[in-house]
Amino acid sequence: MRVIIIGGVAGGMSAATRLRRLDENAHIIVLERTGHVSFANCGLPYHVGGVIPERSSLLLQTPQSLAARFRLDVRVATEATRIDRENKVVHVRNLATGATEELPYDKVILSPGARPVRPPILGIERALTLRDIEDTDAMVAAVRGQKTAVVIGGGFIGIEVAENLVHQGLEVALIEALPQVMAPLDPEMAAPVHDALRKGGVDLHLGSGVTAIGEATVTLADGTELPADVVVAAIGVRPDITLAAEAGLTVGERGGIAVDANHLTNDPDIYAVGDAVEKIDALDGSATLVPLANTANLAGRRVADHIAGLPTSNRPVLGTAIVKVFDLTVAATGANEKRLQASGRPYRAIHTHPASHAGYYPGAEGMALKLLVDPETDAILGAQGVGGEGVDKRIDVIATAITGGLRASDLAELELAYAPPYGSAKDAVNMLGHVADNLRSGVTRSIQWHELDAAVAGGATVIDVRTPGEFAAGSIPGARLVPVDELRDRVDELPEGLLVVHCAVGIRGHTAVRILAQLGRDAVNLDGGYKTWAAGRDSRD
Repeated sequence: MRVIIIGGVAGGMSAATRLRRLDENAHIIVLERTGHVSFANCGLPYHVGGVIPERSSLLLQTPQSLAARFRLDVRVATEATRIDRENKVVHVRNLATGATEELPYDKVILSPGARPVRPPILGIERALTLRDIEDTDAMVAAVRGQKTAVVIGGGFIGIEVAENLVHQGLEVALIEALPQVMAPLDPEMAAPVHDALRKGGVDLHLGSGVTAIGEATVTLADGTELPADVVVAAIGVRPDITLAAEAGLTVGERGGIAVDANHLTNDPDIYAVGDAVEKIDALDGSATLVPLANTANLAGRRVADHIAGLPTSNRPVLGTAIVKVFDLTVAATGANEKRLQASGRPYRAIHTHPASHAGYYPGAEGMALKLLVDPETDAILGAQGVGGEGVDKRIDVIATAITGGLRASDLAELELAYAPPYGSAKDAVNMLGHVADNLRSGVTRSIQWHELDAAVAGGATVIDVRTPGEFAAGSIPGARLVPVDELRDRVDELPEGLLVVHCAVGIRGHTAVRILAQLGRDAVNLDGGYKTWAAGRDSRD
C-alpha cells in the first residue's frame, strides 16, 4: 500500500508513525512544505520569550530520525500542488529546487493545518505571525534590540506572545477588538485575566480594532497611536482548504474539510485530519472548528487504524484548552454561558472560589471555577477555571466527567486523591457537585451576578451576610449588612419580599438562605458571592 500524507506536524505525523507500527510493508511518504516536521508548535511562543532557550528543543523529530526508526520517506520543503483524484496521483514541487514530480497513491491523508488570518488592514504586510519554525526564527530576529511591540488579537496565541515579548524586555501593547480577551471565557471569568495582563506589564486595549500599521506605529479605531517596533498578528486561523477544494473535496458549512466518522472525505481514498477539518461538537452535534494539537494527534491515529482495518470512530470535541497568563492559569472545556444564551438553551450557572489545596497548608492559591449545567437533565455543559495552581486538574476532571456522561451532581461523589499539599477533603470539584445537587434538588436557589439589577428593580432587597470589616472594604450598592451569625436574631429587621443574600464567595450565603427559608422567608443566594459580582462589574467597566 502506498500512502501519501500531506502535512508533517501533529495529525499527519501521528498517522504516519501509527500506520508504520500497524503495517511494516506500507510505503509511507510525508510531504511538508516547511523545513521541519514533527515540531512542538505549542512551544513556539516560549522560545521567542527565551523560556525555552534552545531552538532544538522544539524539534521532536527530523526526516533522518523518522527514516531510521519508522522507515518513513519524509520530504521537507516539498509542497503538494494538486491531487489528481481520477488518476490517483499527487503533484508535488520541491520548493528549494523547483523540481516537480507526480506521486501515485492508494490512500492520501490530508493534514495541511490552518493559516493565520491576515485582515485587509493598511500595512498588514509588516505584521509577523507565529505558526511554524520559520515564523519563530523571523520573530526572534525581529525582536532583537527592539523596544516596543503591538500584538493584535487577544486569543490564546496572542496572549502567549504578548507575555513572552514582555519576558524579552519589550514594552507590549495587546489589542483586542472585542470587550474581552479569550472568547471561550465568560466576561466575569475574563476580568481576572485582564488584571493579570496589566499587572504583568501589558498595555491592554479592549473594544477597539486596528485601522492601520505604519512603519513604527499602530493606529487603533479610537484614534490611539501606539509605538510599534514589532507588530504581531494573532487574530486567529482559518482551515487551509486550498488543496482539498481544488480537488473537489467537500468543504463544510464552517469552512473546513468535511469528513465522516472515519475521517474520510467524499473521496473513499482520501482522509483529512487536524486544523483544516470540521469536527463534531460534543454539546449539540453541530460542525465546529477546534484547532487543538491533541485532537489532531488522535485523529491521525484513528485514520491509521482505519487504513489498517481496525475499528475506529470520530470523537466529538469539547474544545478543552488551557493557557498560562503570567502567574495565572486559565482553562475551559465545553460550552460557555455566552454560547448557551445565544442558542436559547436553558442552563444553570455555578460559581465557586476554592483554594488549590487545604488552606492550612502553606502555599494555597485561590481560583475561580464556573460550571454550566442543564437544569432539566443535570448534564454538565461546560466549565471554566481561572487562578493559580490546581486549575488544570480541575478542568481535566470535569472534561473527563463530561466525556464519561457523569451528571453535575455526580461530581460530589467522585473519589479524588487528597492530601493537604494537593487538595482538600472536599475537593473543589466535589464542591461544585454539592452545589449542583442542592440546586437540582431544590435545597437552595440562586441568581447570577448579571441578574441582580433586574431583581432589585423588581423589589428584591440585597442582604450582605459578611462581617462589618468585609462590608466596609467594598459592598454592593444598596445592600443591607446583617452578618450570618446574627441573622436568626435579626430576621424581623428584614423587609418583606425577595431577599437576595450574599457573602464573599457563596458558602455563608448558602447557610443564610437555608436559615431564612426555614424561617419562612423568600431568599435566594447570589451565586459566587461578592467576588463573582465584582468581577462581573469590572468586566462591564
